Amino acid sequence: MVLKEKILAFLEENTDTFISGQQLGERFGVSRNAVWKAVNQIKSDGYTIKSVSNKGYSLSADSDVLSMNAIREKLTGTASDLDVIVFDTIDSTNNEAKRMTVNGISHDSLIIANEQTGGRGRLGRSFYSPKNTGIYMSFLLHTQLELSDAVGVTTAAAVAVVRAIEKLTDVTPVIKWVNDVYIGEKKICGILTEGMSGFEQGTAQAIIIGIGINITTKDFPEEIINRAGAMNIKGLKRNDLIAETANELCDIFSNISDKSYIDDYRRCSMIIGKKIDFYKNNIKHTAKAMNIDRSGGLIVMLSDGTVTTLTSGEVTVRLSEEKTV
Repeated sequence: MVLKEKILAFLEENTDTFISGQQLGERFGVSRNAVWKAVNQIKSDGYTIKSVSNKGYSLSADSDVLSMNAIREKLTGTASDLDVIVFDTIDSTNNEAKRMTVNGISHDSLIIANEQTGGRGRLGRSFYSPKNTGIYMSFLLHTQLELSDAVGVTTAAAVAVVRAIEKLTDVTPVIKWVNDVYIGEKKICGILTEGMSGFEQGTAQAIIIGIGINITTKDFPEEIINRAGAMNIKGLKRNDLIAETANELCDIFSNISDKSYIDDYRRCSMIIGKKIDFYKNNIKHTAKAMNIDRSGGLIVMLSDGTVTTLTSGEVTVRLSEEKTV
């Protein structure tokens, strides 16, 4: 790491604590003037650092700037093998993952942006991705998953997000089948999974998992203002949540075929046991959500008593406004 990165990492470990330029210089074997220049570079990157004579420098705990090195340092297990790439602005992290695949990039990667100008969700919807307020990231995973396992990738990603939030906060999110994570009545996270399949081999050759999380986002577009929300959890840093989500997702992927993550998916489901409406071929149906199967399919009972399983991509689900099924 260059000096700027070393000093930033040390200040991040000691937020809201003043550390003198002399202490930093002695720690890293450089002059106080070199420390001063490095601190100014850190400030220009957007970090809030107080400078007080005879006290030194203090990084505000409120600073929440995306940092490739800060994320890398927190990756564990198989996630530590990920290439981490951070953009300030990009059209879409999923689009970038596709471009990397076309260009022959074969290493598993985590692509992150501070802002997306063309963020995408399922069914052709856009994903609101304003600057500095959210997490917009995509995992590019080269895998030999059986196609039957690949169907559960979105489910696994939702569980990874929930586990990461639970680990870092005292909040328990819930999952709306199949790809939305909620806190209370508001959607705070959406997931878009895309892939390249080797149908002759019956495997998924590369999987792109896009995850968007609203951290402090506000002023949502009118069309989503009633259902979208942000986490707004004091002290939660984007770098920490990105890294923890990566750790959880890669841990699940290391043994995804055992389907054990489905237990957490069921635990956090916001619709099991409830009346729902779902749309298939643009026709509205009313049913009761009964359970989630081992592949992530939603088992429902229709009003005539028929039991069927819905799979991702063919339906849209929302809580029913009707009294009975």
